[in-house]
Amino acid sequence: MDRFCLPDVRVILSGRKPANNAGFTLMEILIAIFIFSIVMTTIFGTFNGVISRTEAIKNGMGGFEMARTCLNRISADLNAIYIEQKPLYHPPDFDDPPDPYRLIGKETFAGSKNFSQLRFASTDHLSMTKSVENGIAEIVYYVVEEGYPESSFVLKRSDVVYPYDEDYAFEEKDSDPVLCEDIEEFSVIFFDEDENEYEKWDSDSDYLKYATPYALKIKLKITNSDGVYAFETKISLSVFRKASE
Repeated sequence: MDRFCLPDVRVILSGRKPANNAGFTLMEILIAIFIFSIVMTTIFGTFNGVISRTEAIKNGMGGFEMARTCLNRISADLNAIYIEQKPLYHPPDFDDPPDPYRLIGKETFAGSKNFSQLRFASTDHLSMTKSVENGIAEIVYYVVEEGYPESSFVLKRSDVVYPYDEDYAFEEKDSDPVLCEDIEEFSVIFFDEDENEYEKWDSDSDYLKYATPYALKIKLKITNSDGVYAFETKISLSVFRKASE
């Protein structure tokens, strides 16, 4: 049998030698650099805007948290308020010493501005010394001016445990802790049992018939370079002394 033979097939590939790629022209490079600069400018502008807003939010939250902590501290003190009730309490005579557990709210000046000052007795004493002290404390919230040459107002808290010395009288102290800075307003409104409002209160006063307030409204405003932050809370006291008949 004849052997079947495949034809000798040769595939010859032919082609052209690729030409060298031409480089970018100067105009194309300049256009690319221009587009790149626009993109980077947009990115950095957005980044700086985000950073600026983040800092503003951070500072705002700082002021918010400071004011919230301050109002929480005032609320805790007032929720633990100590008030002597009848018949233990007797309205003072003309020459009697003031009630050590009296509640007084008045207006005071710090620098050229007017602020409220709040004084009352509370069982929520916070010891600022190494010794452990318990008992009823005189709590005073007051505003002072601090800083030089650019002064600002700060809210402080005085805390002195009873019994006091015979000649004891409240005095502002540098050692009293600062609860809130950049104070623009600190005001207290008092309410009697019938929801009548008072800007001042003295539980030793015959005008108020030796009563203590039924509730208090605290207004706190902070002003700094990032804006104005206003806060307000109303606190109903757990105990109060009704007016004498």
